Amino acid sequence: MEAEVSPTSGSPFVKMAASALKGVMVPHVLPEHCYDELLVDFNLLHIPCLKILISKGLGFGIVAGSLMVKLPQIFKILGAKSAEGLSFHSILLELLAITGTMAYSISNSFPFSSWGEALFLMLQTVAIGFLVQHFGGQTGRGLSFLCVYFGALSLLLSSLTPKGVVTALQASNMPAVVISRLLQAATNYRNGHTGQLSAITASLLFAGSLARIFTSIQETGDPLMALTYVVSSACNGIIMAQLMYYWHSPVDKHKKA
Repeated sequence: MEAEVSPTSGSPFVKMAASALKGVMVPHVLPEHCYDELLVDFNLLHIPCLKILISKGLGFGIVAGSLMVKLPQIFKILGAKSAEGLSFHSILLELLAITGTMAYSISNSFPFSSWGEALFLMLQTVAIGFLVQHFGGQTGRGLSFLCVYFGALSLLLSSLTPKGVVTALQASNMPAVVISRLLQAATNYRNGHTGQLSAITASLLFAGSLARIFTSIQETGDPLMALTYVVSSACNGIIMAQLMYYWHSPVDKHKKA
């Protein structure tokens, strides 16, 4: 009768590698029982654990992607030396929504994979807000915006802010997202083009908000978070539709008109 070979049998190097992999993945990516089910027993049809793995993979993928999601928009503004077509009020409302999600998630100790992109989107959105002011000839106002925002953020994340305030801020995300996207859509409609709005950034935001519906249900179980991403996906879809509609409408043509 043949002896069974355990997954950790073999050379000390294999055992060390297996132990290191488990140390990295448990509990940050998978619970220990799911690690055993999927990677030790190779039970890839274990649906509950498979959903956790997919959710974590999507979550970390979104966080990694968020490092670059608004860089095309920033580079487009810098390259054109213009922020024409971007609504500063829309940016402020979007920043309010991102900040609310980040503060609410930190307050509730949600896993980083379920909200981490908010941190990087916040930094990039603040940069875009400053550039809109700078290229609009109001650099001083842009610097004031940076100081006020980071001061308010420090206060919001401190123990001085009651949890009820953070929850109320998260609840305000839905109207903030709707109004911010409608302001941008109205700006696009009024201009007859999308100006310096980046199609890459808009499409990544749309795809990310769709994926976040699943990950927030799976990882947080918080209906407020899930509903926020449903609303965000619908609003991002409007901007995507405008980008496709105005795709062949050059800015210069409308300037001449």
